[in-house]
Amino acid sequence: QVQLVESGGGLVQSGGSLRLSCAASGRAFSSYTMGWFRQAPGKEREFIAYITWIGGSTYYTDSVKDRFTISRDNAKNTVYLQMNSLKPEDTAVYYCAAARRTITIRDYQYDYWGQGTQVTVSS
Repeated sequence: QVQLVESGGGLVQSGGSLRLSCAASGRAFSSYTMGWFRQAPGKEREFIAYITWIGGSTYYTDSVKDRFTISRDNAKNTVYLQMNSLKPEDTAVYYCAAARRTITIRDYQYDYWGQGTQVTVSS
């Protein structure tokens, strides 16, 4: 059974920073792409970034480029999302996800999901 557990969410003022963590367990993740998504109230789930376990290639949606950084620690099976210069519009539930044998920004191609962690940015 694959498990993804996010942590690190919270309340922060506009311009502040947070680092989200996603701890993966249950099986080897050498062939997985790890992604971060978010969903704000009343909005569809939105892709934010992904990183490949092998090679560490990354990709970001335009709205977070230059503010967010995705990284991973293979030894700890953990993926991080460093979020800087946060804005009120970044407020959402953030989800970690794992896609097996594919590199994608499409949420339906991700096989496993965490429970989500709330990020609230006050103005």
